[in-house]
Amino acid sequence: MRAIVNTGPGTLQWLEMPMPEPAPGQVRVRTLAVGICATDLQMIDGWERTGFPSVPGHEWSGEVDAVGEGVRGALLGKRCVAENVLADGGEVGFEHPGGYGEYLLTEAANVHLLPDGFAPATAALIEPLAVCLRAMGRARVRERTPTHAMVIGDGPIGLIAVMLLGRAGVGRVTLLGGRDTRLALGRELGAATTLNYHETGDIDDGYPLVVEASGSASGINTALQAAAPGGRLVVLGDYGPERAGFFWNYLLHRELEIIGSNTGAGAWAQAVRLTASEALPLGRLISHRLPADQFATALELARTSPDAVKVVLDW
Repeated sequence: MRAIVNTGPGTLQWLEMPMPEPAPGQVRVRTLAVGICATDLQMIDGWERTGFPSVPGHEWSGEVDAVGEGVRGALLGKRCVAENVLADGGEVGFEHPGGYGEYLLTEAANVHLLPDGFAPATAALIEPLAVCLRAMGRARVRERTPTHAMVIGDGPIGLIAVMLLGRAGVGRVTLLGGRDTRLALGRELGAATTLNYHETGDIDDGYPLVVEASGSASGINTALQAAAPGGRLVVLGDYGPERAGFFWNYLLHRELEIIGSNTGAGAWAQAVRLTASEALPLGRLISHRLPADQFATALELARTSPDAVKVVLDW
């Protein structure tokens, strides 16, 4: 099979790899679409979590192509997504080869089947949606719905958070980001106010809920400053090799509650249902779709284009 392999810091190339064979309890999936995530870019640049060579891609959808011993054959030919954390603690797209390859292995117990007609490119965004749904659940947003909230970061995670906060009944959501195209989309998706940090001075405080989705030191410090006394701060940004110097006095003096959330565990089935019902316009986040053999162009768009939101590769 072919795969886009990260062979060293900043280096990706097409390589022929052995066709993976599913072990007992596993399925082999033929990749149909894979989203490019900011975490992929960190990995490609040499993030210490993964070594080389590696096959990135944790936002994917596909079709069950083969099953291992003990897995029911009825799964064959079914389109699916799957939770990425495997029994050994590693993740598909990190420690295990992901959707940048034509085929991947996952555990049958992790598979979520897709309804007929489900667009593979949109299905590739179920992973970030599940991550956001779990975060909203951990923050008990529906049980403790604030009157207003701030989302920091105008990437796909931040934009999904805007949609989910609105769906949960938050009356006014402010989105802080750095790209006008994304901020405009944020308004269309439900943000009452958008702020471009390149043009905005001091950020008002007093938000009972702040979602930090930028993955930057400045973002988390802005979140600490923006939170109201007794407020909740949901940390969704992945900092990779960056180590933020936190403004701890805000945490102490305002008695803030910080809620970290990292995976979509327990939220995938809900994410599939929401997307299938079109209750959330998840496909609106896809700004660019390219064939997999144009991966270099796709990665450059994801890194540098002011108009890029979510770039998806089609296999």
